[in-house]
Amino acid sequence: MCRWAAYIGSPVYLDEVVSKPEHSLIEQAMLSYEAKTPTNADGFGIAWYGSRKEPGIYRDTHPAWSDPNLRSITHQVKSPLFFAHVRASTGTATSHNNCHPFSHECWSFMHNGQIGGFESFRRRADMMIPDELYSARKGTTDSEALFLIAISEGLFDDPKGAMQRAVGCLEALSREHGHLPHMRIGAAFTCGQKLFVVRYASDAFAPTVYSMKNEDGQGHLVVSEPLHKGDCWKALPPESFTTFEGGDSQVEGFSPVI
Repeated sequence: MCRWAAYIGSPVYLDEVVSKPEHSLIEQAMLSYEAKTPTNADGFGIAWYGSRKEPGIYRDTHPAWSDPNLRSITHQVKSPLFFAHVRASTGTATSHNNCHPFSHECWSFMHNGQIGGFESFRRRADMMIPDELYSARKGTTDSEALFLIAISEGLFDDPKGAMQRAVGCLEALSREHGHLPHMRIGAAFTCGQKLFVVRYASDAFAPTVYSMKNEDGQGHLVVSEPLHKGDCWKALPPESFTTFEGGDSQVEGFSPVI
């Protein structure tokens, strides 16, 4: 299972999340406490927003702790909205195209979780991606398929509904052709303005997601695992869809449309 962090608020340097905290994302790549796999060494990635509509993307297959370019970029880049992700593969190859975050036009998406038996119905899942979007399917992961199916379901106009429909389609395929656990998802996605976060599972084991307000109270840090000790972290409820914008957050129920 992967580890990730998302930030929205007044601009900060990316290394304030990626490398500086006592239990930073790079530390979690070496030793995470709340994941099935303590080591997340199957690639990493960052996506950040600035003055242009599309995000900047940097991804590679090396372990996050061994890439000096990652430390240099995160030390110099300042952003009001960014994602960072360290990957632990659930079966697909360790390749550049399988590293998160995934992007399409203004959207960025990253995921921690699994869809039970995805390899047994991957072709069926790919067929749910319309022709006009299929050129964006670069890798082989369930995460990227989920992202592109959500876009085809109307992510631009209806983020929650589109993700409910996409998760429902893939959960239904897992129930028919896959195995347990049918769906576990802790995901974040954005089009550069608002940050959307989903926490859901078809069983009782939804991936962990926590949030805290930043120091000025005008933004949020959302993570799969806390970056430091303290009671400032609040767990997002399971079966939830949360929207973060500035210092505000709105939590709604999340129920896949199957």
